Amino acid sequence: MAAYSLDLRASLLEAMERGTHTKRAIAQLFGVHESFLYKLRRQQRELGHIAPLPHGGGTVSPLDAGRLAQLEAWLEETPDATLADLQTQLAERAGLQVSLTTVWRALQKLDWPRKKNQAIRRSRSGAARGL
Repeated sequence: MAAYSLDLRASLLEAMERGTHTKRAIAQLFGVHESFLYKLRRQQRELGHIAPLPHGGGTVSPLDAGRLAQLEAWLEETPDATLADLQTQLAERAGLQVSLTTVWRALQKLDWPRKKNQAIRRSRSGAARGL
């Protein structure tokens, strides 16, 4: 979600300073949540500006560039490995416990293609041919 524009933020503060409407009414009028008005006023008071703050970051992946290179090498050795197989290899070879989602995201970073389930593919093709 994109940050609210500086113009909108200034308009919100101006409407609050006029004092003709409640904060709830101002929030509804401008299409923002009421709690944003409190956060905006606190930011102005504590930081001295109302500009959008930078993104907070998030968690850092446990699979750094070196581990991604290792994972890619394992994929080249065993290209038919499942996510669970790769998760096990990371635990055994690198001593790293990660979730299946982390392995999946790593494969996306490496631009490794998603494998199709052979059983599903066979059943769909068989159904299409009337088998």
